[in-house]
Amino acid sequence: MNSKKIIESSIFAAVLCLTGCGHGGSAVEARDLAEIFGSRLFTPNYEVLALPAEKITGSVAVYPDKRAFYGDMHVHTAFSFDGYSMGTVATPRDAYRYATGEPLSHPAGFDMKLKQSLDFYAVTDHAMFLGLAMDADSAGSDYSKTDVATDFQGLNNFEKQKNTLLNVARRAKAFGDFLPKNVGAINSGELPKEVVKSVASRAWLATIEAARDFYKPGEFTTFVGYEYTSMASDAGNLHRNVIFKDAEHLPAEPFSTMHSENPEHLWDWMDILRSKGVDSLAIPHNSNGSNGHMFEMTKWDGSKMDIDYVQKRRRNEPLVEITQIKGTSETHPSLSPDDEWANFEIDDYRVASNAKSEPNGSYVRQAYQRGLELDRQELGNPYDFGVIGSSDTHNAASGVDEEDFVSKIGLLSSDAKRRGSVPFTMLEATAVGTFGKEFSEKVDGRTYISGAVPSFGASGLAGVWAESNTREAIYSAFQRKETFGTSGPRISIRFFAGKDYDDSLLVNVDAIARAYKGGVPMGGRLSLSEDEKPRFFIWAAFDPNSAPLQRVQVVKVWLGEDASQHEAVYDAACAGGVAVDPVSHRCPNNHAEVNLEDCSISDGTGASEIKTIWLDPTYQAGTKAIYYARVLENPTCRWSTWDAIRAGVEPRSDLQTIIQERAWSSAIHVSTQPIAVP
Repeated sequence: MNSKKIIESSIFAAVLCLTGCGHGGSAVEARDLAEIFGSRLFTPNYEVLALPAEKITGSVAVYPDKRAFYGDMHVHTAFSFDGYSMGTVATPRDAYRYATGEPLSHPAGFDMKLKQSLDFYAVTDHAMFLGLAMDADSAGSDYSKTDVATDFQGLNNFEKQKNTLLNVARRAKAFGDFLPKNVGAINSGELPKEVVKSVASRAWLATIEAARDFYKPGEFTTFVGYEYTSMASDAGNLHRNVIFKDAEHLPAEPFSTMHSENPEHLWDWMDILRSKGVDSLAIPHNSNGSNGHMFEMTKWDGSKMDIDYVQKRRRNEPLVEITQIKGTSETHPSLSPDDEWANFEIDDYRVASNAKSEPNGSYVRQAYQRGLELDRQELGNPYDFGVIGSSDTHNAASGVDEEDFVSKIGLLSSDAKRRGSVPFTMLEATAVGTFGKEFSEKVDGRTYISGAVPSFGASGLAGVWAESNTREAIYSAFQRKETFGTSGPRISIRFFAGKDYDDSLLVNVDAIARAYKGGVPMGGRLSLSEDEKPRFFIWAAFDPNSAPLQRVQVVKVWLGEDASQHEAVYDAACAGGVAVDPVSHRCPNNHAEVNLEDCSISDGTGASEIKTIWLDPTYQAGTKAIYYARVLENPTCRWSTWDAIRAGVEPRSDLQTIIQERAWSSAIHVSTQPIAVP
């Protein structure tokens, strides 16, 4: 056996040990992460920046009936310590160039480019240690002179540091050590707080400047934002992205987990700044990795929820991220055993941990049910939110195309072996079995990387219905929850509820105007009298760059008279106008197929659009219910299958070979009593 190959394979195994093998995190233990993320190092800052008004010229197209705009509200650049450690050197300005259609270089050297530019984009780097890792490479900076900066110095000098396994091992260790080393250095006085705040201030101002410079009303909208990275004591994910209404009224400093790990304190900060003219909203993400904490029935400290808590959460968190690369958070098979489509891109690891996440309290559909229960207790509903999708890319690029997916963690997922979709060579497998057995797994007699990375999904996108492509119009759509999420394709979905809708809406040219006038759109509330029933108008259109649509569904959640939680999934309309079975409430098989030799899909099945008027067959007056629409495409290849085909190997049998891309609308609440909004 060649000695060089043996050494390289041994290094490869060592990389697995150092990285936690791509479990979505570092080698730091979960309990240590919770302590680090909970370190209160700084005092909240309520100052507001003095920024000049933006200079905006030109006319903007206005769509009275609103149109769909697509974007990504969760993007990390080199200003995030984890992004920089993974090889990302792209700045917020580079991220916006990518979103508008320009190519962006991946840390591994190849170009990433969208098939079609996006309508809006938000750079949301971690507020915690914002810009600090990148500043380690700023020659002469105060931080670069400290001992804790040495791990990152020269790390991304790609003229000297090639994409070798040894280099990956170095950056994996730097990533794992970054938080404990820097928190420890601050606590010991080795790293002055003023240095950290100065670096963060420069990065924050650069983030704002990029958003202001790239905003082109009517063409491309940017949002100023950041990520608040809170963790529960058991490493349950409680992360939120904070998005600001405009780029003129902004805080001098973002509120981070270094100020407080309690999201309720974040909302207090947002409320105080709102009183000073700085409006914002927070979008929780990866509830799937929260270990049951994101949608609990109690407050942060375990005490009972009260009306003040409910009002505060509703005011500050009108949306939730239902899908992204680190998993889809709609529902879980264990929570929805009768939903045949519940097992979609499930990543059930806690974020930045090797531990599994508890489904109860971690998924959106159940949160809707819990919200109804809290409302029944006359507390109001803290979980009355709309949905979006976004990527959480750490490459600065929102790459969510199954055929061209490079995952989200830079050099750590830059090829198929590191993504876990292609097996190790025999030599690599031998080394892994010797040095890193716990970070690999045998599937079909072949050795693969284990952990969360193979279960990452090529997802997602945020969709809004807005009058124009401007900050004001899109932010307004966020607030009224006229939003939807997709798993990547640009599927569009309209969802209305009214009492007088009829089939004429399916053919009238003014159908949308009539739907708005005669009912409420997604995100709304419909109140009916005892003798009235809701009628739903659904209109979905496919993405021409993806597969045809297979079916439109309605998901209903409600409480029984005994407060028991219920849900049901109904096929509302089928491709080709085929009738839904009135007993099973399912469309017949449309025989759409995927050729696993080349991922081609069958012609002649599916639809470019589906629209229908749907009536709830089990509606009961007096029962509060929540409805949302879900649209499914015909089956297509998952990204891991594309990887395997390109490598000339069989796809992993423990991963789904094909998936059905989809879109989810925000929900509509229906009641026979006037619905009080606290």
